[in-house]
Amino acid sequence: MLKLLVPFLLLIAAIGATVLTDRPQPPADFTFINRGDVTTLDLQKMSWMQDLRVARGLFEGLVKHDIFTSDYAIRPAVAESWEVSPDGLSYTFHLRSNAKWSNGEPVRAQDFVYSWRRALLPDTASDYTALFQKIKGATAFFDWRQKQLAAFAPAPGDEGRPLEATAAGALWRETLAKFDELVRLRATDDHTLQFELELPFAPFLDLCAFAVFYPVYPPLVGPYEQPDRSTGQLDIQFGWTKPPLIVGNGPFVLTTWRFRRDMRLEKNPLYWNAPAINIDSVAIPSIEDTNAAVLAFRSGAIDWLSDVSATYRADILDDKRQFYRENRAQLDDLRTQGFDQVEIDRRLPPDPRNHIHAFPAFGTYFYNFNCQPRLQDGRDNPFADARVRRAFAMAMDKDRIVNEVRRVGERVATTLIPPGSLVGYRSPAGASYDPAAARALLAEAGYPGGKGFITVELLFNKDGGHDVVAQAVAKDWERNLGVNVELATREIAVFKEDLKNQNFMIGRAGWFGDYGDPTTFLDLSRKDDGNNDRKYSSAAYEDLMNRSDREPDAAKRLEILSQAESLLVDTDLPLIPIYHYVQMYMFDPHKVTGISSHPRQEQNVWEVDILGDGKGAERPREMKVNGDTP
Repeated sequence: MLKLLVPFLLLIAAIGATVLTDRPQPPADFTFINRGDVTTLDLQKMSWMQDLRVARGLFEGLVKHDIFTSDYAIRPAVAESWEVSPDGLSYTFHLRSNAKWSNGEPVRAQDFVYSWRRALLPDTASDYTALFQKIKGATAFFDWRQKQLAAFAPAPGDEGRPLEATAAGALWRETLAKFDELVRLRATDDHTLQFELELPFAPFLDLCAFAVFYPVYPPLVGPYEQPDRSTGQLDIQFGWTKPPLIVGNGPFVLTTWRFRRDMRLEKNPLYWNAPAINIDSVAIPSIEDTNAAVLAFRSGAIDWLSDVSATYRADILDDKRQFYRENRAQLDDLRTQGFDQVEIDRRLPPDPRNHIHAFPAFGTYFYNFNCQPRLQDGRDNPFADARVRRAFAMAMDKDRIVNEVRRVGERVATTLIPPGSLVGYRSPAGASYDPAAARALLAEAGYPGGKGFITVELLFNKDGGHDVVAQAVAKDWERNLGVNVELATREIAVFKEDLKNQNFMIGRAGWFGDYGDPTTFLDLSRKDDGNNDRKYSSAAYEDLMNRSDREPDAAKRLEILSQAESLLVDTDLPLIPIYHYVQMYMFDPHKVTGISSHPRQEQNVWEVDILGDGKGAERPREMKVNGDTP
């Protein structure tokens, strides 16, 4: 009984602390718990889902996705129209004249040039620099800047001079000139943006809807990025991301951000499409305890829980399955009519059991191998051998993990890209569960029955259920391969640092696709990619990826990418796909609309409407699908 009360007491304590220490704010129209605390609102530094979700409420890019269409159709945003040349290399965007920053200044094409240049600077250390390097001359600029920084030395007496008179100031001026010289990205006037790609890349328009491609406000950000006199590198500060300083161009403005406590967004009256926004305010409280988060929803304190991670979530899902069984006839009829899962739930009778939702997601949970020849402590790394990696992959019983450990409807993964998620893409087979073949491979690599193999350390972070998956995997490997496995748990910050520094043997990982193309997953294993924590390097893989870059025929390009994925999941196994995610939400479909069931799971707070509150369209958003809902 006490165990059940703990989350409730934590919730009461958190609410009590807020009431005692702060003036209460008026209730927001819409309240939700984000997937985790926002780590940054610097657009070009983002990669975490919770950051991107808030960013899409505060900023806006050239275009946006229609998340209620099966193909995630591209719609106008800051750009009201655009043209792409027949060869797929040249893009021209025409910005609407009524797009404004939240301080009233117009959004200019130069703002996009400034922001994309930030992403291309090695100083910024963006996780997505490679995406911007598809622009002609961008890689040459990045390499030039990196070389200049490596060779930089301050001039004697620089400490006593104004910054603009120092060697660092001179290098920065030279950098701006070099960017204009090399990179084919131009603002031809305040409302026209033009750029040219190195090679055709069909999904580039899709990339323009990705939040890291959104603009920041240059007059605000510039003073927070000044060259360091001793290194020449930009010293990037983040004070501009906090209210009341932050300036955005999106549907909302940020009025409150108290780390690990809460955020609050208010409707931006200067947003060009403000009349289409159905809510005036959004509250995002921080509740770390996963059980307390479920209680907060059930108590009515929040409208949407964006990630249900409570230890008993499988039981909550079982309750919904029982609700479906009780309404089988109506459920089957709605599925036959082609409604998506959210609309089906809305048309079924109101019932608290119908407030949990599990949607297939455009993401995969996997384990990374450290592929380097030596481990951090200097020992030879047996996982540098692809035969060993394949053996460990084939000795993992993923069916048991999905059906007995997780129990929330995830699909077993043998591929990195979720099958069927990309139209026209053929998924390879991947390595299946075969303990006998796994033992033979390990023996072939020199470790018969696991003899002579080092103790395997399996790294994962606390919380999120990673521990129970790791325990199941460890048992499989010990039973099927005869090796010893130690579980290594780390706090999230230490865990991330260990991965980036290759201070691990095998580590848990996960990835959600950022755009609708196989490269959103496959680029992770390119040798120079910032997300290649495995340090996997394969000439054959690089050749296939380079060939796909140069292939103009869309179908042939997808086939080349399928061969590249096959190299990852059938042959080299630098990672082990374990399961394809489902995204679990809690919301009342009779009250909240604007949340999409699409696998890409790009939810936007500006799409939300609270039904029955007397504001907004008061009309459910609906996405029709063919056949059964996922």
